Amino acid sequence: MSTRILIVEDEEALTLLLRYNLEAEGFVVDAVVRGDEAELRISEQMPDLVLLDWMLPGLSGIEICRRIRTRSETATLPVIMLTARGEEGDRIRGLGTGADDYIVKPFSVPELLARVRALLRRAKPSLLANLLVAGDIELDRVSHRIRRSGREIHLGPTEFKLLEFLMQSPGRVFSREQLLDGVWGHDVYIDERTVDVHVGRLRKSINRPNQADPIRTVRGSGYSFDEMFSGVE
Repeated sequence: MSTRILIVEDEEALTLLLRYNLEAEGFVVDAVVRGDEAELRISEQMPDLVLLDWMLPGLSGIEICRRIRTRSETATLPVIMLTARGEEGDRIRGLGTGADDYIVKPFSVPELLARVRALLRRAKPSLLANLLVAGDIELDRVSHRIRRSGREIHLGPTEFKLLEFLMQSPGRVFSREQLLDGVWGHDVYIDERTVDVHVGRLRKSINRPNQADPIRTVRGSGYSFDEMFSGVE
């Protein structure tokens, strides 16, 4: 699972609790404590879902949600609002501003996890699909098996995560920094050249002689998975 969730919450204990449980479910988690930091983080790397507190320093959660919905690049970004404000009028305001769901503190962590998955299933079903298929390659997230044209391919755990991450967004170009964050995690500090090494290993494993290479190198930008790519720049 490479689904990225951004937590925007200024209560450190709650952030730690959410991070622990979300990462245990396989999500990649990022967190900020201020509303203005949230805007910057979203612009730097788009998450797949935002858990957004109402009361925040910098900018309120309501204002952040409003701005998310008014921008074309984030208009469909799933947002769950977390708040201690449980009155009906507050719920209506939060949902009316554009939140997809509204959870009142204190809340059940298992319920929150269920709502996160339910929202992702509706908004981005491919992120939770057990089987990813692109071109002649099939990746099974449950059994961790990969086949190309019926041939089984054996990958190490890092190459598996790298292929999974790329196949989730065919055609999209990811920078080395984005791949490091998505595959290795935001808090892991390793050289960007590590990405090149693992892409090389992945190519060696999935490609046979005379087979098209679906991993495209975009000079100066990064890599993408493109099942229509001929292997020639």
